[in-house]
Amino acid sequence: MASSVWVGERVRLRGREPEDWEAFHAFDEDSEAVRNGWRLEPPRSAARARKETTEDAEKEWDLDEFSLVIASKQDDAPVGSINTHTVDRLHGTFSYGIAVGTPHHRKGYASEAIVLVLRYMFFERRFQKAEAWVYSSNEASLALHRRLGFVEEGRRRRSRYANGRYDDEVLFGMTVEEYTERYA
Repeated sequence: MASSVWVGERVRLRGREPEDWEAFHAFDEDSEAVRNGWRLEPPRSAARARKETTEDAEKEWDLDEFSLVIASKQDDAPVGSINTHTVDRLHGTFSYGIAVGTPHHRKGYASEAIVLVLRYMFFERRFQKAEAWVYSSNEASLALHRRLGFVEEGRRRRSRYANGRYDDEVLFGMTVEEYTERYA
């Protein structure tokens, strides 16, 4: 079987399929996990989750700004998602976001998905720097980014309100040279 830039030891990154709606709907039920990712929203109906997942699955592709399912390599079941955003083609920078469902935490899925996306963006799309914003209350994500070799570059103080408190946003960055030294 041919090698793929989208497959690691534990995960396969793939496009969203309409039948993925149930897994992502279940992930959205965990308020604490959702709060760590971006923002807590009112519960969605199963019908709306099904419709939004189908619409996402049918969207046109962009080579630089995309959202992928993090699927378990063992059974192709969704364990989370990763997306690229805030793409600046002129300066060669991009940001990404990642969310892994609570039942799949601490199994190496997030770190492997991040490394795969960085490899694609650096070596296939010619970007020179990746950035990630992490809320200061999300200790697991702070530790993950440090462990992966990201450099803490800055902090936006009290930039988000959730769960009755203000959080800082911590900016992490990694250059293509730092990635190459560590992973290539």
